[in-house]
Amino acid sequence: MELKDYWLTARRRWRVILACVAASVAVAAGLTWQATPQYASTASIFVSTSPSDTSDAYTGNLFATQRVTSYAQLVGKRKLAERVSDELGGGLSPAELQAQVSTSVNPDTVLLDIIAHDPDPVVARDIAQAYAVVLSDEVASLETPDGKTDALVQATIVDNAQVSSSPVSPQPMRNLALAVILGLLVGVGLAVVRELLDTTLKSADDVGDVTPTPILGHITVDAAAVKRRPADVLAAATPWSEAFRVLRTNMQYVEVDHDHKVFVVTSALPGEGKTTTAVNLAITLAQAKHRVALVECDLRRPLAASRLDLDDGVGTTSVLIGKVHLRDAMQKYADTGLWVLTSGPIPPNPSELLQSNAMEKLLGELRDEFDIVILDAPPLLPVTDAALLAAQADGALVVVRHGKTTRDQLGHAIERLEAVDAKAIGVVVNLAPPQRKNSAYGYGYGYGYGYASRPAASAESGKPGRDARRRGRRKPRP
Repeated sequence: MELKDYWLTARRRWRVILACVAASVAVAAGLTWQATPQYASTASIFVSTSPSDTSDAYTGNLFATQRVTSYAQLVGKRKLAERVSDELGGGLSPAELQAQVSTSVNPDTVLLDIIAHDPDPVVARDIAQAYAVVLSDEVASLETPDGKTDALVQATIVDNAQVSSSPVSPQPMRNLALAVILGLLVGVGLAVVRELLDTTLKSADDVGDVTPTPILGHITVDAAAVKRRPADVLAAATPWSEAFRVLRTNMQYVEVDHDHKVFVVTSALPGEGKTTTAVNLAITLAQAKHRVALVECDLRRPLAASRLDLDDGVGTTSVLIGKVHLRDAMQKYADTGLWVLTSGPIPPNPSELLQSNAMEKLLGELRDEFDIVILDAPPLLPVTDAALLAAQADGALVVVRHGKTTRDQLGHAIERLEAVDAKAIGVVVNLAPPQRKNSAYGYGYGYGYGYASRPAASAESGKPGRDARRRGRRKPRP
């Protein structure tokens, strides 16, 4: 990944990064709020020798400099802690004192700082001062040769410990700043990992890596449009309606040698927007004065009738079993010029019906009757219905969901079509963001999906007044 890729990844995954920063700051704030304030007090000791002349002074200074480090180590020993505990009256154990005291040696100097920490600033001062006094006595004892009264090295307290007015920890601003930095690092790292593992389709390049099939349209996200009546939404000048007009225009360049075209609209898996695409594409084509038929061929989970608020008591299955003639089963949608053949009762054997001679005859009648026929088919991967239909049609329009459909899913869907010598004429990217972004997405695909039929009773139960409406329906005219 180049620097630009990291920037694009951060822009696409800013929610992940923000969540990591927020979590890191929250943890840091909680720990800081719960932490007990600690005060520090420092006592300074000057280590020196007693030279007799100038040359001895230089040598003694080097000797003292070497000794300072040893004295700093001596502060952490238990023997010295026991003496300090006795000096303070035994209120603190030697182990507690060892944990509360540290030393600092200034490089190339003979200064030794003894630093004590405690929640009570007065106690911290007392500990530091006691350590300084005890260390001075210990140095004098250790550096006095046997039979002599004067020590070769002296440890003199040059700065007594003082009571601190402000705690040294916790430091809220520092902790929060470090939390922000840590959150950013973790967030960016997590975003990059997710980006590298992402196999979903979000750009033309992603689709092009899977199939040479052209992208015929990008349907943008519009939550309000899908809740309104399709004819009203598509008649208005909105990005949603314009996206379907662009798709309609691109469809004109498909199968240009055919006057009567039959297209299957399908997807890899359920929930990718194939029915919405089929319905709105059919209405858009009808608004352009084409003779268009929309046929509900998803005989397992039909949705077109409910989207268009039409009766689904009689439809495709009724025509295929010879119960109703095609002209009597079709319904006209609003004033768009679109004729719709809903699913009818849900059969127990959808695949057998869709590959029957009756289906082939039905498609022949639709070709003769209409300029364009849109077949709303089931998804390709769970069932074989769409592939069977595509083999009898002029081609299939495959709908993929932006940021959800993976490369593997699209690739397997195209393979299903090629296995029956069907042709994918184009890809439609559904639920695309208003501004196109090049990225990838999380991987997750398996063959453990299903596509069961809805209970037949629910489709056959019908609605009040259905027979009356059916008798008053108009018939299509060639």
